[in-house]
Amino acid sequence: MTLRVTAGRLSVTVQGDAVAHTEETLERLTYDGVPAALLAKNASLWGPDAAGRAAGRLGWVDAPETSRRLLPELSEAAGRFAGLDRVLLAGTGGAARAAEVVARAHGADLTVLDGADPQEVRRALDDRLDRTGLVVSSKSGRAVEIGALRRIFEQAFRAAGVDPAERIVVVTDPGSPLEAAAKEAGHRVILSDPEVNGRFGSLSAAGLLPAALCGVDVGRLLEEAAAVLPALRLPYDNAGLTVGAALGAAASRGRDKLIIADGGSGVPGLDGWVEQLVAAATGKDGKGIVPVVLEDPAAPGADAADDRLSLILGGRPGDTGLAVTGPLGAQIALWQFAVAVAARVIGVDPFDEPALRETRAAVAALLRVSGDGTTPLPTAGEPVLVDGEVEVHGPAELFHGAGDLRGALDAVIRAVPERGHLAVAAHLDRVADAAAGRLRPLLARRLRTAPVTFGWGGRVLHSTGQALKDGPPGAVILQLTGTADEDVPVPGRPYGLSALQLAQAFGDLRALRSRGRTAVRLHLRDRAAGLARLESALAD
Repeated sequence: MTLRVTAGRLSVTVQGDAVAHTEETLERLTYDGVPAALLAKNASLWGPDAAGRAAGRLGWVDAPETSRRLLPELSEAAGRFAGLDRVLLAGTGGAARAAEVVARAHGADLTVLDGADPQEVRRALDDRLDRTGLVVSSKSGRAVEIGALRRIFEQAFRAAGVDPAERIVVVTDPGSPLEAAAKEAGHRVILSDPEVNGRFGSLSAAGLLPAALCGVDVGRLLEEAAAVLPALRLPYDNAGLTVGAALGAAASRGRDKLIIADGGSGVPGLDGWVEQLVAAATGKDGKGIVPVVLEDPAAPGADAADDRLSLILGGRPGDTGLAVTGPLGAQIALWQFAVAVAARVIGVDPFDEPALRETRAAVAALLRVSGDGTTPLPTAGEPVLVDGEVEVHGPAELFHGAGDLRGALDAVIRAVPERGHLAVAAHLDRVADAAAGRLRPLLARRLRTAPVTFGWGGRVLHSTGQALKDGPPGAVILQLTGTADEDVPVPGRPYGLSALQLAQAFGDLRALRSRGRTAVRLHLRDRAAGLARLESALAD
């Protein structure tokens, strides 16, 4: 069976036994008037408990049209960066991921710093700083790592003889602590819409400004998104409603793993943006969808199973799954609409993020950023096992009988329950430690019966970690940390990025274990040697 819906250049296909459940759910959504209600910003769509929160977070619905008023301001800001060689973005969450995707899709050079790895930041500091502009983005203005990065780069610009006020542009909500600090420092400030939830903020100032500063025509992106809005209002043949119904129906019937692969979308990173949106919006109350991004449609983990729904971006659907094709702006509008619909079907609040809040609070407590300035480094305790440059930290009973790293990894694999999954969270350098990404397919080959996800630490901390902690049961987490060759001090704070990064990892572990998740940390005393040892231990 096949269900196909088109809206201009946007096309959605549902295949196999997912069709019947999708059509049944579509009838219910249409009867309830969901498309019109969502585009009218009806905050009651997710139930009375969510209505108060949703009421102030639905500005993204018409952002393809309302964000056009930002274009003159974005153009003026871009003029300040004219002639610079490089744009950096210090930002986290969905809007930062979207900015990265938009820039890459248009061949623009945008470097995103969304974690606290000192090696990553040091590399950015040492590369053409006198020809660099920085966007500092935080809706709340309270993100610890974003505040640290702002302080670090302000100091670095001054040391290079550059006025930070000329090189830093800030995006934040009106009245935030960051707005006050930025104005006091003389930075250009562009205010974000306080009614646009950060996760759904891809077409807001936070998502558009970094791409605009790189020379991307974001006006065209908004046109692509606005072109699909009329189709999203339709009660029938509605591409966004169809995707939302397919996702929600699948999750409600036990297909709570969304296996995502790029089949030729032409948009690098689109799969990762969809991943973070789906995970953070739906993964709570023990329900939701666990997205699993594969390297390609034939990568390990693509096997069909009764707890999985496949999604191909830019290609044909699998036997039971989805395929979505279309221009980037239209896809952003479609996916935000669809995920909000899926959350309604599943019965969760797409705008709440209790697990992420708990993690951030744990990180702040570890750093004692509001205390008396005496900030001890987080301590790890003794490892249960050491193999070469790899320390294994976790429950001793889990590793009973394990004599080396391979045995420890086998124990972690055995801990994954039926219908569960294994998640790798790498608090490392995305460039220098890129070999960490090769662990996902190696683990998937060994695990066979359950999917394996991979995410970089900062991205897990601020988005996909919501589903790991509060989503469907059965998640086992394998966390990677590593000793950095060189630390970067944070001006005005009694810690450096190494301590901050380790606090993020420990804070995440606290939140995971408080929810009963099995979580293991592998610490690499030497990153390159440790990753090589891990690959060797997982080799067939």
